[in-house]
Amino acid sequence: MSFERVCALTEVPETGSLRVELADVDVAVVRFEGEVYAIEDLCSHAEVPLSEGDVEEFRGAPTIECWLHGSCFDLRNGEPTNLPATEPVSVYPVRVEGDDVLVDVDASVPAASN
Repeated sequence: MSFERVCALTEVPETGSLRVELADVDVAVVRFEGEVYAIEDLCSHAEVPLSEGDVEEFRGAPTIECWLHGSCFDLRNGEPTNLPATEPVSVYPVRVEGDDVLVDVDASVPAASN
């Protein structure tokens, strides 16, 4: 695993997200109920930034909502929780060390299979 510092924890709003542009991929770093997640910042349905959407619980899962058409993506595994999106987005391992948020974009977590 190759973790790299992507931002300070204080830059990510509680119950919100921060877009981080990396060399190979744009990532939304998300905080929700004390947890920190990293998810690909591109809706699989409409190719718009997920970081601009609301972070909320949807059907018991921590999610981020695509602001354009309303699909939500589970922050734990990238799976869409409702239509119109049907394809998952990548999620990445996260570590918080002090105020540093580290993400390993080389080790995307495979989406859960149904």
